[in-house]
Amino acid sequence: MSGLRLEPVTFAQACAFVDEQHRHHRAPRGHKFSIGAAQGERLVGVAIVGRPVARHYDTGRALEVTRVATDGTRNACSTLLSAAWRAGRALGYERMITYTRSDEDGASLRAAGWEPVAVRPPRRGWSCPSRPRAGGEVEQVGRTLWQAPGSAQAPS
Repeated sequence: MSGLRLEPVTFAQACAFVDEQHRHHRAPRGHKFSIGAAQGERLVGVAIVGRPVARHYDTGRALEVTRVATDGTRNACSTLLSAAWRAGRALGYERMITYTRSDEDGASLRAAGWEPVAVRPPRRGWSCPSRPRAGGEVEQVGRTLWQAPGSAQAPS
């Protein structure tokens, strides 16, 4: 693990780290749990895990890694992704997913054994005829959906 150790972090600590270090997102609004990675006394990364954002995947047995942020420390992302899935399985969850932007290669996910399962086109926004919503602008970028190794299959 390259001198990295896992440590518990509060949601507030994880959010502060994300707001400081994440390249393109702010911290999410909630979580089920968060995990920190430290090197010595320094926090070098966090993973925030919550319910799947897409209601289609929110089966009660699935989790989504909603944010991973690091300071660039080698192997921190893959360490956090692996730890998040171990913790989720220990809590009885059967599936864990996350997304990357289409301009990200997913190297840390691959290193942790995650698999790409779908490619999503850019969204125009969260509002749709069946669920009209105001605001909620989203980035105009495609996404890749990934799932943790050994995850249960997606609902049909």
